[in-house]
Amino acid sequence: MPARQLTTVAHLDDVPPDTVRTMRAGDVEVTLANVGGEIVALQAHCPHLGGPLGEGQLDGCVLSCPWHGWQFDVTTGENEFDRAITIATYDTLVENGEVKVALKELR
Repeated sequence: MPARQLTTVAHLDDVPPDTVRTMRAGDVEVTLANVGGEIVALQAHCPHLGGPLGEGQLDGCVLSCPWHGWQFDVTTGENEFDRAITIATYDTLVENGEVKVALKELR
């Protein structure tokens, strides 16, 4: 199995606890969420009309889209109201204060 390709997208202090931020890695935008000190990465735009998830409200592990309130569990990518609707999540690694993301979708 080939090693994962990780791309540094932020410094850990760019994403304080209980916040979300959208970062760019080359041509790809990812939204990072800091859930109780754990960094998770997900797609940057809501599947419902493309709202910017990095501008949403994070409550625990639930992120609400700022445009129409769609809610997603950032740890699983599942929509809180319809589990059949999901957003892409990405594998992350925090190393030496840098947040690295495997830009291949986990789901």
